[in-house]
Amino acid sequence: MTTSMHGRRVLITGATGGIGLITARELVTRGAHVTIVGRNPDKTAQVARDIGAQATLLADLSELAQVRRAAQEFTARAEGLDVLINNAGAFFTSRQETREGTEQTWALNHLSPFLLTRELLPLLRAGNAPRVVTVASAAHMMGRVRLDDPEFRRGYGGWAAYAHSKLANILFARELARREPGVQSNSLHPGMVATGFAHNNGGWVSRAYRLVDRFAITPEQGAQTTIHLAADPVGVSGRYFSDSRETTPAPQAQDDGTALRLWELSEATVNAHLN
Repeated sequence: MTTSMHGRRVLITGATGGIGLITARELVTRGAHVTIVGRNPDKTAQVARDIGAQATLLADLSELAQVRRAAQEFTARAEGLDVLINNAGAFFTSRQETREGTEQTWALNHLSPFLLTRELLPLLRAGNAPRVVTVASAAHMMGRVRLDDPEFRRGYGGWAAYAHSKLANILFARELARREPGVQSNSLHPGMVATGFAHNNGGWVSRAYRLVDRFAITPEQGAQTTIHLAADPVGVSGRYFSDSRETTPAPQAQDDGTALRLWELSEATVNAHLN
């Protein structure tokens, strides 16, 4: 039985393609009032028209100032927020910095959803059965916590940086659940999805992903766990899901002390950039 989302107010990042687009479209179909976040004005507007999303929000989520501006804009115009889906993310083979001087993987995959969620917490707390869904990855199994060097200034590897950021996603969702008992917070692995992810990075990574895509699941299949967490579980928080079922993440993703230290580091980092 499909769970209705009638009247639920949803904000989703990374919704102009891949599993984000599929998720947004399905939630619209179920009756949700969906706002999609995108970077390209024309593409974002077109996707909103195509799927029937009620509103759009423009931001380059790798830049913290734009994340905060987007949150402020949404807060000023929205009637409320019940579901926040942190879906945006990317993989970079070489170390790059944003215009604000932050390593791009860390900025986009972790600091951005951390800041967006923090800024929208007042709306979420006032929402109806509010929840935050954060798209992580099984790649976190290959990661290790690098709180002493989260931006990989001492040697960069694309896989290492990506896995580290996905581990941070799970720890973030876990700590959010502890801090905000009234806001349901869970993370997930969508599966190995054929979305063209990392195809534009060039070199062996693109070739590897094209090979993997032959055996990957469809974006429609990959979106199901996100949709499930946005709509169905009640009273389940701080957990990690795969294939729409709760599962156990890597041991380092279950360390409450590390989750707390990561939160404090993230808070200090975004405050330093924005103040």
